[in-house]
Amino acid sequence: MPIINRIADFAPEMTEWRQDFHAHPELGFEEHRTSDIVARKLESWGIEVHRGLATTGLVGVLRNGTSGRSIGLRADMDCLPMQEQTGLPHASTVPGRMHACGHDGHTATLLGAAKYLAETRNFDGTVHFIFQPAEEGGGGGNVMVQEGLFDRFPCDSVYGIHNDPTLPLGEAKVVPGVILAASDRVSITLRGVGGHAARPHVTVDPVLVGAHVLVALQALVARRTDPLDSAVLSITMFHAGSAMNVIPDVAELKGTVRTLLPETRDMMERLIAQVTENTAAAHGATAEVVYTRLYPATVNHEAETARAAQAAAKVLGESRVIRDAPPIMGGEDFSFMLLKRPGAFVMMGQKGPEKGGVPVHHPEYDFNDEMLPVGASYFAALVEQELKRG
Repeated sequence: MPIINRIADFAPEMTEWRQDFHAHPELGFEEHRTSDIVARKLESWGIEVHRGLATTGLVGVLRNGTSGRSIGLRADMDCLPMQEQTGLPHASTVPGRMHACGHDGHTATLLGAAKYLAETRNFDGTVHFIFQPAEEGGGGGNVMVQEGLFDRFPCDSVYGIHNDPTLPLGEAKVVPGVILAASDRVSITLRGVGGHAARPHVTVDPVLVGAHVLVALQALVARRTDPLDSAVLSITMFHAGSAMNVIPDVAELKGTVRTLLPETRDMMERLIAQVTENTAAAHGATAEVVYTRLYPATVNHEAETARAAQAAAKVLGESRVIRDAPPIMGGEDFSFMLLKRPGAFVMMGQKGPEKGGVPVHHPEYDFNDEMLPVGASYFAALVEQELKRG
C-alpha cells in the first residue's frame, strides 16, 4: 500500500497515542483527558483549537492559501461501558470501561492526518478536524450540529471513517447511498395483577404476557416488512419479579430497532405499539410503549462518495476499493452531520492475519494499529485532492 512516507515515519508515534487512549477510556461527554491531549497536540502543531462543543468536543482549524474552500474530517472519542478481556499491555486501566469500537484508533488516525497536513500544508483552503464525543448512544454528533458546528466551522463537505474487522487490512468500502441503519430504542412496560405463584388463575401474569409480546413482535420483521427491505427488532432485556413464588405485577422489556428506509422506520414504530398493546389487552394486561428515535440512517452522498473513493484508491489501489456493498444494520451518529452537509463515511478494513478480526463491541476487541497510517494517509490524500493547490 502506498502509505504516505512521512506518515509512515511517525506511525510508531501514532501507535503510542492510540494505545494510551485505549488504556484510559472515557464514556460519552466525559472525554476530558482525551480532549485535553488532542487539544495540546493540535496546538503544538500550530493548529487553531476551539473547545466546548457538546461538552468535550473540539474542532481544530488549519488554514493555508487563499481559497475559500473547506472540508471537515471527523473522529469519535468515547468508549463503551464494558469490561475488557484482552489481557494486552495497553488494556483498559478503568474497570467497566473499554474502547471496544475503535474510537481510540479513529482519534489517533485523525491526529496523524492533522500532524502531516500541518507540516506539509500541501493544500489551499481550510481543514476542520472534528473530534466528537459520545457516539455510543449519546448522539454527540447531533449535539455538535445543534450547537452550531457548521455555522461556526463551515464545511463544503464532511468525511469520516470507521474500522471494519470483517474487511481485510488495506481494503475499504466506499459506497453511495444508505450504508448504515437508523438506530432506535424501544421500552415496554407491562402491568398485570400480581399474586401467589400457586394461584395463577387469580392473577394477570405479566411474565406470560411479555413472552407473548416478544414472540408476536418478531412477526413484524418476518411478515410485515418487505422481504426486499431490511429491519431488525431485538428484545435484549426482559425483567420481572423478585421471588420464585410470587407472580409480579410488572414486567419490562427493552430492545433495539434498526431500519434502512424512513417509511419502514415509521411502520415499525406504529406496529410495535399496536401489537404490544393489543397482545397485552388480549391477556387482561395493559402496556406502555416508549419508542425513542436515536440515529437516522447514514446516507452517503453520491458525488462526495465518488471523490472519497478516488482518494482511497490513491492510497489502497483501485482494486481494493469496494464501491458496491449492502448496508450494515449498525447505527452511527455521523448520520446527523451528513444530513447537514454532503459527504461520505468510509469503512476501512483492519483484519490482518493475526490481529484485527475480533468484532467491535466484543470484550476481546482491539484496534489494529497497522490501520493507523492507512487511515491517516486516506484523510491526507482526500484533503490534498479536494483542496488542491493551483
